[in-house]
Amino acid sequence: MAESIRLIRPRQAAGQLAAHPNNGMLYPLDVAYAQAGVAAPDAKLVSVDEIPPPYRSLLVHEHDMTLTLEQHFGGRVALRALSTFTEGRSYFRRVLLVQGYSGRPVEMGAIRVDLDAFALPIRTQILRSEVPLGRLLRDGGVDYRSRPKVFLAVTPNPEMMGVFWMREARPLYGRQTEVTVHGRKIGDIIEILPLV
Repeated sequence: MAESIRLIRPRQAAGQLAAHPNNGMLYPLDVAYAQAGVAAPDAKLVSVDEIPPPYRSLLVHEHDMTLTLEQHFGGRVALRALSTFTEGRSYFRRVLLVQGYSGRPVEMGAIRVDLDAFALPIRTQILRSEVPLGRLLRDGGVDYRSRPKVFLAVTPNPEMMGVFWMREARPLYGRQTEVTVHGRKIGDIIEILPLV
């Protein structure tokens, strides 16, 4: 993976997300937190070389993150929706992925997807917020790509510390990705890992 990854700001459709002008490196997590009235955590861009193991192997790839987490933690992960809302044809959700057998948090994520990009059965499943997006798309036969745009070091806010069962603020690592189907961008994802 190239070391110089440039930040790509999401394009906005006219009139959409106007209330969220600062869609930067934490997008769409920053939008989900703003919607909930919670201050976003501090974050900074990091190079691949600055990401310590095992975070590096969990973040620096273009594979399905759900499957990557399941392979690393040795079992299926379950989704817990923390917040959901729609804005125009975009659907936002902030979720916690947890180990299915223990409930231990393995990722906090936020997605923004274009609902019009999916057939009705998959769109309905997305809106139910019961299945991790990667598994849902994979099982639904959607040929998608999830490409990392930037990697992040995150200082968790109190809310994130709570969902990750943290006693003190320690650096976490994550990535911002762009989801495409047949070369067309259909969504944005931020994925932040707990202490591993």
